Amino acid sequence: METEGVRTDRLGLLLDHFDQAREMAAVRLTGLGDEEYLWEPVPGCWSIRRRGEAATPRAYGPGEWVLDKGAPDIPASEYAEVARQAAGGMTVARIAEDWSVGVERVEEVLAHTGEPEPDAPPVTTIAWRLGHLHSCFAGQWEWTFGERRREPGLLVDFTPSADLALERFWALIDRWRESVGALTEEQLDTVGLSQYPHSNDADYPFAAVLTGSCLEFIHHMAEIGLLRDLWRARFGAPAS
Repeated sequence: METEGVRTDRLGLLLDHFDQAREMAAVRLTGLGDEEYLWEPVPGCWSIRRRGEAATPRAYGPGEWVLDKGAPDIPASEYAEVARQAAGGMTVARIAEDWSVGVERVEEVLAHTGEPEPDAPPVTTIAWRLGHLHSCFAGQWEWTFGERRREPGLLVDFTPSADLALERFWALIDRWRESVGALTEEQLDTVGLSQYPHSNDADYPFAAVLTGSCLEFIHHMAEIGLLRDLWRARFGAPAS
């Protein structure tokens, strides 16, 4: 349904939401330079690094530059999601596979009572946040609209060049947007339309997967915007 040229159907609303987020993000990322892109505001940041200089045990990427990644775990913020998975009928083994952890860790989470201790996630650079987003969307595209065969961790050739990273990222985002825009109502309701591994996408209607993807995009772009504000405040870079 359309009202004065504005789509109010489910897909139209999802696309409008994503389009607005993309437009704001593009403005916020204008003028990003290499030094700011790689800036580590505190010691111990996660970022992109040359393969031989990776600071984390599971850093990944197909080329010379890899994206930091630590040991797998279930963060405290996701304890409720694990409980929902179990309540929905997923076995402990399946949940463990979903989170890339051992069965013992899932059992520990399910047995936990009260409020879990807050997570202490690492501070990450703009390069890391942008690379993480790029990797997520590349994987979801491949395992929804692509051949569904390539390992997600090998889909993005990370780079220390901010201009090249953004060029590649926006090209992927535009391809994602084009593919999503062609979906039917039936496909929106299809459970398992996305088979993205190392996630629970296959357990949900694709409309829910789209909502989650948009939240992820907005979440990380907001963090990037704050890092840009901090860089400008510290080094006097011009606002963009």
